[in-house]
Amino acid sequence: MHSFAPEIILITILGLVVFSDAVANRFKIPSVFLLLIGSYTIYTYVPMAVPIDLKYYFDAIILFCIPLIFMGDALHLHFSDIKKYGWDIFYLAVIAVALSISVGASMYYLGVFEGLTLGAYVSLFAINMATDAVSVQSILSRFQGISHHIKVLIEGESLGNDATAVIAFFFIGLPWMMSGEIDAGHAAMDALRVFVVSLGIGVALGFAFYMLMKLFSDKRGEFFMFIIEAYLAYVVAEEMHVSGILTLITAIIATKAWIDMDIEAHEAEGKARKTRSFLHKLRLDGIRATTNERLEYIYEMAKEFGYIAAVMIFFVLAEMVSVEKLWQYKVEILIMFGITTFIRAASMAKFAFFGHKTKSIQPVGKEGWFILTFSGMKGALSIILVHMIPASFEHKEFFEVVTTGVVMMSIFVYGTVLWGYFTFVKKEEEPSIFKK
Repeated sequence: MHSFAPEIILITILGLVVFSDAVANRFKIPSVFLLLIGSYTIYTYVPMAVPIDLKYYFDAIILFCIPLIFMGDALHLHFSDIKKYGWDIFYLAVIAVALSISVGASMYYLGVFEGLTLGAYVSLFAINMATDAVSVQSILSRFQGISHHIKVLIEGESLGNDATAVIAFFFIGLPWMMSGEIDAGHAAMDALRVFVVSLGIGVALGFAFYMLMKLFSDKRGEFFMFIIEAYLAYVVAEEMHVSGILTLITAIIATKAWIDMDIEAHEAEGKARKTRSFLHKLRLDGIRATTNERLEYIYEMAKEFGYIAAVMIFFVLAEMVSVEKLWQYKVEILIMFGITTFIRAASMAKFAFFGHKTKSIQPVGKEGWFILTFSGMKGALSIILVHMIPASFEHKEFFEVVTTGVVMMSIFVYGTVLWGYFTFVKKEEEPSIFKK
């Protein structure tokens, strides 16, 4: 007799997505709350709806979901926004994350978590400083009235923050944690190598796929090309032992940037145009890779695919959740959640209180600081990273339970704060934030 396990799990996932969206729209609540609660309830009490051993296939599920999760968010960044807010995004994606991990690791000298080495602290905070784009969009997508600047920061951070956290974890924290020692100079150079090589591969692939897309003129083919690019960039980078996530993000952003430049050039066709430079001719800017109308379709489909991939990760999270273990480590979870929240609030304060003192950083005001602080929800990437810790590590259970607890608390606590603010303090009628 045939096994219909794949069909059943697909029905379960899509059914949960549809049901969560319907209830969320009806009662004006974030759908991510329902997805988390629903995935845990179904996995625990309706096992026939999840007939696949998700724990056994965890690695395959992760490798399948990562490109889809990051692709959609990368497509939302516009080239003009990157030029205008580049330093802001760099601060959030690199400097703020590095400082946050360093501050978190300094808790080692206070003995906050007994038995952990300094390397383990670096790994723990690298894992728990990574934000989740899908969770943030699920909550904030219902609200209007947020400045475009803050939208760009949220989108840019959710990408760059994750890439930096991954490099810090795999090339600094994890080796240090497992070996007990590390050559700081070698680790720094290795991280820099990974950063540079990942960017280089991403830009090269981005240009290659941008040129390939000039061969298509239909939205479905272009959308599938973006999916192929995301998976190929991730696989190639991982095979070369650099950052698959950073390469993937760079490739998609690069392709999208050249497309944006083409669209801007064609929109200016009715105006006086300068003679095309060699670079313009090199990229055949007279041939359009896509159009604004087809891009809207691509955005929507990428968002839906990423949403489904995130739900698959939530089911894996449900498999990891143990109420008994969460209660056992409740103090550690609360401490970790409090420390990461404080660090995030402090790092975001630069935009609210010190941005006007730095020409390259634009201020966002107190409300912007509030939104940026509580948009730091954790999710899929934190679960992925903690799973990558070898089983031989004696504190792996502590890492898994604490990270799971922080992920859940960040989604429910941060999400409730933002939802309450926009629902009762700053009421808005139209439910959209990530559309210009």
